Amino acid sequence: MRARLTCAVLLGGLAGVIAAPVPKADPLAPPTAKELKTSVNNLKQIGLGIISYSDTFAGRMPTDITDKDGKPLLSWRVEILPYIEQQDLYKEFKLDEPWDSEHNKKLIAKLPTIYAPIRVKAKAGETFYQVFTGEKALFGPKQNPKYPASIPDGTSNTALVVEAGEPVIWTKPADVPFDEKKALPKLGGMFDGDFHVVLCDGSVALLKKNPDEKEMKKLITPADGFTLDLDKLKK
Repeated sequence: MRARLTCAVLLGGLAGVIAAPVPKADPLAPPTAKELKTSVNNLKQIGLGIISYSDTFAGRMPTDITDKDGKPLLSWRVEILPYIEQQDLYKEFKLDEPWDSEHNKKLIAKLPTIYAPIRVKAKAGETFYQVFTGEKALFGPKQNPKYPASIPDGTSNTALVVEAGEPVIWTKPADVPFDEKKALPKLGGMFDGDFHVVLCDGSVALLKKNPDEKEMKKLITPADGFTLDLDKLKK
């Protein structure tokens, strides 16, 4: 009888341990004006870097670096390094090797400040700054976009780079997948769901969490022919 009681007590104690609540992480303080401004400046520089690249290459916009068979090796974020004052870092890459080759993976740690996360933590070498990719998006495996020829809806009506919901390794050919027939991808990982976007004209706007899906899809697609009401999306 005593053995049964002892066992019951032990099991009850273990149950109490297992059922103990896991402490929640402290919530982040609201974004500061300085943090928001930093991301705006980062996106402006990235946007200008993309436009400068396009000017240099007769309108051809920067895309992921690929091998001769079209397999992505390195991100467009590497391709524009010379146009965001990172020429020396660009020269360190082996452009004919993938992002995770023995040589190139050592450069992940050299994340430029312009790509660095703001306010939130991420793994070393990760960034939230990404483009939309997909059949109807400006970028994707089948796209060879030209500036501004591939943006008939207008450069002020089309998203260029956005603050994604989840970070990716900055050198990896990985961005925000978009399918106009599906729900919007997750955005706003740095500012509690609100997010900045640099438009194809180089201007930056702060958009609100859970944006109007119809208007947001107009912003993502460069050639849908619909009139965009950007005010419906702004914070």
